[in-house]
Amino acid sequence: ALGYAIFTMDLDGKITSWSRGAEQILGYSRAEAIGLHFGELFTPPDREARADRHELENAKQQGRAEDTRWHLRKDGSRFWGNGMTMGIFSPELTGLMKILRDETPAKLAEDQRVLLLNELNHRIKNTLATVQSIAEQTLRAAQVDPRVRRELTDRLMAMSDAHNVLVNESWAGADLGTIVRQAVAHHDHRGHSRFRIDGPLVWLSPQQAVAMALALHELATNALKYGALSTQGGQVELTWNLAHTQLGARQVNMLWRELGGPSVSPPRHTGFGSRLIARTFSQENGGQARIDYLPQGVQCVMQLQLSGADEAPAEWSSLVAGQVGEPLGEVLAQAGAPRPSGPENVQG
Repeated sequence: ALGYAIFTMDLDGKITSWSRGAEQILGYSRAEAIGLHFGELFTPPDREARADRHELENAKQQGRAEDTRWHLRKDGSRFWGNGMTMGIFSPELTGLMKILRDETPAKLAEDQRVLLLNELNHRIKNTLATVQSIAEQTLRAAQVDPRVRRELTDRLMAMSDAHNVLVNESWAGADLGTIVRQAVAHHDHRGHSRFRIDGPLVWLSPQQAVAMALALHELATNALKYGALSTQGGQVELTWNLAHTQLGARQVNMLWRELGGPSVSPPRHTGFGSRLIARTFSQENGGQARIDYLPQGVQCVMQLQLSGADEAPAEWSSLVAGQVGEPLGEVLAQAGAPRPSGPENVQG
């Protein structure tokens, strides 16, 4: 097993055996390693924090301890190692065994991906800010109504807010609930919410997340001007549900319903917001939207078709986005070793 450093230790952490894989990964020959303390493989900050001692104690008390961190080779160079320390029982605890894997290439690739993603995020934010400035200056020079200028700026800000959510999830997608809460936060009162929000966890693709943010912004703006949010006691119910159809498709149905506002009648002309919502959802893989102007309040039904990946929870997508190889705990589990009692430690 040359791809793994495998060695044994006594209960105090002194190395008692050393594999060829350990020689290749850590740089110590077998003669040099025997008798060396386990802590010499840790960086000085980790040794001062007693990370090596904690790992030994956890392995002795719980049977195993997994870690993923920068370790030191004989020449002082660092490598990103994922490993597990396990107790040796015969039948009592007589020693410890460590299995360690060098995952430096995967770690460096992940760091590079994060660096490039952060640069992309920075440029996108700068581009949106530039677009906003150009639009504001152009419309002001043309003496366009300030209300129109403000509406355009608000729409650009809604798009920017959706991008912020995607940035936090490494552009793997976004949780629908997060998009909803962020979209309505600008129209809510502190200490007293005007919105009743309820729905299960639904994972949207980046394109769907931006589309949903823009649609909710238009609905909230309209409600603030003419609908339920224009009165003191008005409220908005915003609920959604996830369903699997008979054909195997995954679909989310969302309902925006205004209550307690002024009486509503259908508009004579279709506004920009209504056209944007209808056009946006007609392009979302079979999605659709319908706005009903009921006397008791505006009601909007939006449907989105989801792929299997789009339904993944945020924590799963975060793991997949950062995971380049399987954790050592998973490798051991597949090889028949019992799984650790604690959570898996995924690199990245």
